[in-house]
Formats: sequence, C-alpha cells, structure tokens
Amino acid sequence: RLAPDAPVPPLIAQVLERQVAHMARLLDDLLDASRVTSGKVRLQRRPIRVDEFVGHAVEACRSLISAQSQQLTLALPELPIYVDGDPIRLEQVVSNLLHNAAKYTPEGGAIGLSARALGERVEIRVEDTGVGIAAEMLPHIFDLFTQNERSLNRSQGGLGIGLTVVRSMVELHGGSVQAFSPGSGRGSAFVVSLARLPEPVRSNDPPAPTAATAATAAPGPKPASVLLIDDNVDAAEMLAMLLEMSGHAVEIALDGPQGLACFERERPQVVLCDIGLPEMDGYEVARRMRASGTGNAGMPLMVALTGYDGPTARARALLAGFDRHLVKPVDPDEVLRLIDVFVQAQPPA
Repeated sequence: RLAPDAPVPPLIAQVLERQVAHMARLLDDLLDASRVTSGKVRLQRRPIRVDEFVGHAVEACRSLISAQSQQLTLALPELPIYVDGDPIRLEQVVSNLLHNAAKYTPEGGAIGLSARALGERVEIRVEDTGVGIAAEMLPHIFDLFTQNERSLNRSQGGLGIGLTVVRSMVELHGGSVQAFSPGSGRGSAFVVSLARLPEPVRSNDPPAPTAATAATAAPGPKPASVLLIDDNVDAAEMLAMLLEMSGHAVEIALDGPQGLACFERERPQVVLCDIGLPEMDGYEVARRMRASGTGNAGMPLMVALTGYDGPTARARALLAGFDRHLVKPVDPDEVLRLIDVFVQAQPPA
C-alpha cells in the first residue's frame, strides 16, 4: 500500500505465501479433526505404492525443511511395496509427521524417513534429532489439542491437531501409529504400521501418456467468456484475476438478480456461481438460467461453488441445473481444467 505503483517485492510475496500456507494447514487440520470426530471421513481406497504417497509428502514439506537447513535422509525399499489406502489421506499422514518433525527440530538438525516391509505389514518411520517428548507426555501425544512443551524461541506454532489427525487416518486404514522418545532434548520417532498388499497383477494396457506427451498432443487452451457470481468481493476478484491471466474474459456479479441480468445480456460460455447468495440463492439462479434456454442447446457450463460437501449437497446442485459441484476453497487448476475441457468440446462456430 505504501508503494502502489511498484510490483510486490519477492520477499513480501514469499512471506505472504508462507503465512497463507500456514493458515491453510491450520484450517485443514481443524476441518479434518471435526470430520473425524463426527465420523464424516470417507476413504477412497485403492492399491497404492508406498513410495508414491511418501514421495508426494516429502515434496510438500521440502521447502519447510530446507528453510531450516535441516538434513532429510530417505530410506525407501528398492522393490515396490503396496498398501490398500486412500493416497491423499496417506500422504497427509506422512506430511503431518514430517511437518511435526521439522517444527520441533532445531535448525541444522536431522530428520529421517524410512519405509520397509515386515512380513505382512508395512512400517513407515519418521525420526528426528529435535526437542524430544517428555515421558509423561508420550501417552497423550496423539490427543486432541495436546502439544509438547516448546522453548520460547520456537516460532512455528500449531493447534495440537496434526498428530490427532495422523492417528485417526491411520486407524481408519486399519493400522496403528506409535511415538517413541528417550526424553526431552533427545529426539523422537513416530512409527506407522499398515497392512501390506501383494503386488497387483500388471495389465497389458499401454502406458498412460506422460504430461509432456499430453501437452504436445493437446491443443492450447481456448479463451472463454465467464460469468462469476459471488457475494464475497475478495474471493470473486481473486478468481477473476486468475481466469483473466489465463486468457478468459470475466464478468463479476455480486448477487443473484445481478447475475441473471448479466447472463441475459452476455450469454457467457461458463457460469461459476456461489450457492449462498443474498436475495436469491445459487440454486434458484441455476434453475432460472436453465429455464431461459431452449433445452440444453447452447447452455453454458454451470459450476456450483459452495462450502457444503457430501452426496446431498451435490445431488441438490445437480438437480437445480448445475453441471458440476466444487467445494470451497476451489482448486484454481480444477476450475481452469473444467473450462478448458468444456470449451475444447464445443463445435466450431
């Protein structure tokens, strides 16, 4: 604000990125703790290689570990080992353990991550040379809102939720997790045990195209006209900015009636509509837009943006006339992908 005509300095952008990522992690942990305690976590399980979700977790935490000049040592099996699990949730388990290790290990400390097969089990181990865990804390370290005592110079706080989420997700997979520590100042180790799957039978299907091959074969994204209806001004402007940077033309409406008027005037190719709107909710907006067209001919791609998830919310959105249902905060890449797929499928004018 003090330098309105100057670009955002890289240092400021990096600070903002780190702090937003930290807030996002806190919010995700709170939401996951709520879902776990209310029994609303649904796993999407499939046979998955352990090194796959472990590798993704390492990438997610690498910047934090590097920023603190910590040394990360990986020990993964040469031959693939498999478990039956939800890859996103298992990545979250390992990521939370790595984040915990980095948070309680001083700069220049060491973190070890290993995975191995032990008969019919798979053991994933995260250990560190950090502040350790007092003996009286070990039985409670996985309890909600429990945190090991930190020295006053520790700058990375938390809510004491991450390890609770780890235990809950591991137990939902039929596994177990244990914490070990020789005592305060002597480091700690967390060991996850999961059931091992036999190696899946390999199919004779041709390999899926790589990202580089797909990028070469697919035509570039085409610009689209987009109507964005959302009463949250900041959220609408940020999403509109992203869409415009990707080549799309965007009109913003802040309520249902304004959105309908803009729809009749502009006839956009894509409508992104919030559900919780003043005066007229998103369901009614979608119904009126559908009613204004001739069947589905020439109708835009209609995407619901909502804070509500689950089968009931999705079914209600589809019944109102939406083509897709995205839960806030929406993934910008998913929005851009939906628009691109829709526009590419349209017949030439």
